[in-house]
Order: sequence, then C-alpha cells, then structure tokens
Amino acid sequence: MEKMSYEEQIKALSKISKAIASDLYLGDILRLIVTATAQVMGSNICSLMLIDEEKKELVIRATQSISDEYNKKPPLKIGEGIAGKAAKENRPIAIKDVTKEKEYKYGDIAKKEGLCSLLCVPLVVKGKVIGVINCYTAVPHDFSETETDILTSIANQAAVAIENTELMVKTNVIQEELESRKRIERAKGILMKEGGITEEEAYLRIQRYSMNYRKSMREIAEAIILAASMKDTKGKEAWLDNKKETKT
Repeated sequence: MEKMSYEEQIKALSKISKAIASDLYLGDILRLIVTATAQVMGSNICSLMLIDEEKKELVIRATQSISDEYNKKPPLKIGEGIAGKAAKENRPIAIKDVTKEKEYKYGDIAKKEGLCSLLCVPLVVKGKVIGVINCYTAVPHDFSETETDILTSIANQAAVAIENTELMVKTNVIQEELESRKRIERAKGILMKEGGITEEEAYLRIQRYSMNYRKSMREIAEAIILAASMKDTKGKEAWLDNKKETKT
C-alpha cells in the first residue's frame, strides 16, 4: 500500500472537505470524495455504496475505478457480503485478503482486478446507516487504527453531505409542488369567473388541456394566467385611450 506524505494527505482531505461543502450535484460530490479518498488511503480502488431503502440493497453510486466489471457489480442485500455486513452491524470491517474470504461475494472480480485487502466503513447520519465506503489495496495490508479513523471521518462527512443534498432536493420538490398548486388554483379562479363554471369544471378543463396539449397542468395554468393578464392589460390600455380621447 503506497503511503502518502503528511502534506499530501492534508491536501487530499482538503479536497474532500471542499467537495462536501460545494454546491455541486450529488453525483459529482461523491466522485470527488472517492477519488480523494483513494489518494488519502493509498487505495487502488475506492467505492461508495448507498442503501436503496425500497429494495434494502447496497448499490454502487461512485467509484474511481475504470473497470466496467467492478463498477457493474450487482447490488448487495443488507447483511450480505462484507459491505452488507458492515452496513447491518454499523461497524468498520477489515479483510486481509478478499480472495480468500468466504463472506466476500465477488472473489472472481477481485482476482481479475488485483484486489487484496479491504477496509469497509459505514456511512452514518444520526445513528442511521445510509451506505458504506470501501477501500481496496493491491497487496496484503493490515489497516491501522489511524487509517480506520481517517476513513470513518471521511464517511461521516460524506454521509452528512448526502443527507443535506437529499433534503435540499426534497425541499425543492415540495416547493415546486406548492407553486404548481398556487398557479392551478389561480387559473381555476380565472376560468370560473370568465366562463361562469364551477370549480370542478374549471379543474377538469385544465386537466383536459393538459392531456390534449401534452403539457403539465402547471404549464396550462400559467398559460391561462398569462392570457388573462394580457386581456386585462389590453382592457386597461383601451380605457386609457378612451379617457385621452374624451379629454381632447
């Protein structure tokens, strides 16, 4: 396992901190994290797996490996394999040689890729495991307590970044939904006033336009609001023109 100098480790850890604090998309953040982590740990392959809550599986979300075979490994069930066990038991697990480890699920891939020792650490937020980060070496290696602590620290920071990003996405989705409802309500009111129809009829009309024109109900609502605004503007302009003519 090739060791980095202390200065190199600080620089790599700084990259991870900057990535976590950035406003990049989550996928970009995760790729930066695994690339810098591989540098810090002197690892030839580093990967980050997240839990799919519906399927209860660990899926690879980022890696700096260029191996398609490794990158396309099937998901692991929680409790399955080394990563699944680390996630289920919420503890770091180190394996001296994955090619000789019965619990390791991808021994053939490990042999092809020249993978030997593995350190797998869970990503934890508020006591909940959301994934794991894996670091492999090409030669047998006994991971030290310091190395485990470093990877645990990185995993904890990454977990917070992931949670914050997902919360932002959820917040934005909720905000978008609220804005859509406001516009649809306003458009319904316009149709009800102009057409003398009920609220239900107005809603069904917007829904029908949405289907016919293959546009979202929000887009249809915005078009109705814009058309009404233009009519109102023209009416005001006509009234002002009439007032001018009356004065002259």
